[in-house]
Amino acid sequence: MKAKKPISYEGTGKVTYNDGIVKGIVVLAVSEVQGVLLKNGKKEKDKLDFIKVDFDGDDVTVEVTVDVVFGYNVPDVAFDVQEGVKRNVESMSRYKVSSVNVHVESVVMQESAND
Repeated sequence: MKAKKPISYEGTGKVTYNDGIVKGIVVLAVSEVQGVLLKNGKKEKDKLDFIKVDFDGDDVTVEVTVDVVFGYNVPDVAFDVQEGVKRNVESMSRYKVSSVNVHVESVVMQESAND
């Protein structure tokens, strides 16, 4: 995976996005969806380990691993994650999202969701 991917715009220069910027946008998008939690490790930055971003020119493919809170419909939550990630990445950067793959790893109880 390349760390930086330049994109050309009209004008006199180039804007370069680090893949960490796109991952940050994905974290924001997932946090807006009710009933879903990003997988995380012992540290807050470990959340980014559960997001994979692949660049292909001006297109980006995103893979995100999440937990769904018990009581929420898993397919609906996954669809909302896909829509939110696509909308946020395309509005906050110049990339077009070719696909968003959501991997639901587990269903968690509400009490453990707050831990």
